[in-house]
Amino acid sequence: MDAAMERRVIVATSWVSTRIAVLDKEERYEDSYALTQEFCEWITCIGEDDAMLETNVMSVPRQPRKRHRIG
Repeated sequence: MDAAMERRVIVATSWVSTRIAVLDKEERYEDSYALTQEFCEWITCIGEDDAMLETNVMSVPRQPRKRHRIG
């Protein structure tokens, strides 16, 4: 995994782990569970299976194409 992708995964997993902890503390278990399921691969596979993470992380193009106006 390249460095930019690894930083994105680390930031996302840090954010989601913190958010889950806050939701659990507030006893918002349904919201906590939803985040856990949404980020399951990221949380459980960090540093273990890079191929699985790469299939679940969307890459943003460096130079996105301009959208054509419909009108």
